[in-house]
Parts: sequence; C-alpha cells; structure tokens
Amino acid sequence: MTIPDYQSLMLPVLRVAANGEKRVVDVVDRIADEFELIPEEREELLPSGRQRVLHNRIHWAKFYMSKAGLITSPGRGRFIATDVGRQLLATNPEQIDVKTLMRNPAFREFYKADRMGSDPVSPDATTTHAEPAAATPEEQIEAAFQSVQSALRNELLERIVQNSPAFFEQLIVDLLVAMGYGGSHKNAAAQLGRSGDGGVDGVISEDRLGLDRVYVQAKRYAEANTVGRPDVQAFVGSLVGLGATKGVFVTTSTFSPQARDFVKHLSQRIILIDGKHLADLMIEHGVGVRVSRAIEFKRLDEDFFSEE
Repeated sequence: MTIPDYQSLMLPVLRVAANGEKRVVDVVDRIADEFELIPEEREELLPSGRQRVLHNRIHWAKFYMSKAGLITSPGRGRFIATDVGRQLLATNPEQIDVKTLMRNPAFREFYKADRMGSDPVSPDATTTHAEPAAATPEEQIEAAFQSVQSALRNELLERIVQNSPAFFEQLIVDLLVAMGYGGSHKNAAAQLGRSGDGGVDGVISEDRLGLDRVYVQAKRYAEANTVGRPDVQAFVGSLVGLGATKGVFVTTSTFSPQARDFVKHLSQRIILIDGKHLADLMIEHGVGVRVSRAIEFKRLDEDFFSEE
C-alpha cells in the first residue's frame, strides 16, 4: 500500500488523539501499522532528506484539524482531541478531509487566507475555494523545487555539449577542485587532461597532500550516445596497467546497465558519473551556477515558548 495523503490520515490521527495526549513520534508506528505500510514506506524521506514523508503528512493532518478546532495542543509538542473532535468521531464519519473541516467557520477563514496567499491572482479567491491538493504544502514546495532542479540539470548539460572539449576538461577541473580534490586549480590543471595514456584523460590528487591519486576519464557525449561496457572496460584496463586502484569515469550522457554492472565486481574502485549526476554535483558545489533567489523557511521554536 502506498503512503496515504494527509487528508486520509486525518481520521486515524483524530481517533488516536481521542485516547489522550499524544506526540507525533508516538503515533507514527501505530498509524503505519493501521495502513500496513512496508518498512521502505515507513522510512521514505521527503526529497530534502530531512523528514520522513509519513511523519510530515501526520503533522499536516494534525495542523489542519487544529485550525478546525478538532485538536488542541495542551503542551509542548503534544496534541489531544477537543470536545468538538470527539463529537465528530461520535457520528462515525467514514472520512475526514478538508471539505469536512470547511464546516468550521474559523477553518474557512484560515483556508481562504491560505489559498489567497498561494494564489494571489485568482479572480474569485474570496468567494470560492480551490480543490485541496493531495500533497501537503511542504511536499508541494519540494515538488516545485525538484522541477526547477530538473530544468536546470537539462540546461547545464545542453550548454556543456554545445561547448568545446577544452571547456569540458576545464569544467571537470573546476568541479573536482570545488569538491576538495587536486589541491588548487593550478595543480589540478597540470595533472588532468594531459596523461596521454589510452583510456585515461588525467590524474588528480585525492587530497591536498597528494597521498593518493584518482585517474579520470571524461566523455562529452550527446544524451543519446550511451557509454557502454567496452569503453569502461578499456578505462579499467588502463588503470590496471598503471597499477591504479581508483578511477572516475565522467560522461554527459548515460552508462549502459552492462557498464554499471561491470564495475560492481572489480577490485578497483570505479565511480561512474553520468550526465544527471554530473549536473547535480555542479549545482551542489556551485560550478556553472549561481544563486538566483534564496527562500528561507522557518519553523516554530518550541524552546522559546517553554516555561519549564
């Protein structure tokens, strides 16, 4: 079973809250059991990697019900069903969702303001309500961010392919130095791209002291040109001839499944970086990109309001 959306979690969360004070961490496993979620679903994280999906959705279910007066917070990080919430449960509802919460005037006002804030150009925002999204607000932000990242990745790869091989070599130097390899641009540039050995484009220090070396192969291919096992095998053969144990094969395209399977069983440590991974590393380390706008999201500071 897939992880239920936050609206599907409202009724189970309210039922748990009717049994006394609870914390989100106390009810996660119980609700996961109720929906028969497998271990992978219980541990699934938001794209940011900072919170579990189920935990996040339970939080938003609780938050929306608190705005409708069904749940209240008697103490730090705790919640419990109100008399209004218990009365609703007494009617044996089949489900509780945003439409159910709309019966509460306070929630209608909150939801109207929330929708107007997220869609200020809506001409009838004051009189109508958009169909509630299945995703939580945080998941919508994550999805929008991932969409922007995906577009940026594609644009980066397009621009790389349009530039010269020399530009691609310099890009790899910039990226490796940004990641902490090579010591400096001068040292990295001197070592990368001039080895002259078949199958190897260059060698770079793994650390600033040069205690170990990593051999590099770079292929600037169009997206449709997949790097197969023969190319990777030739690279590994060159490493064996050099007595090397570590190598990085970078391409702007992709690696075939056979190529990826081949490197899994080698005594050498071979890392394959395809176009998507390359673009992600460039974004992460600020190579070829710059910050357009920074948006800061804040959470309630529970310690600030604690009087203990």
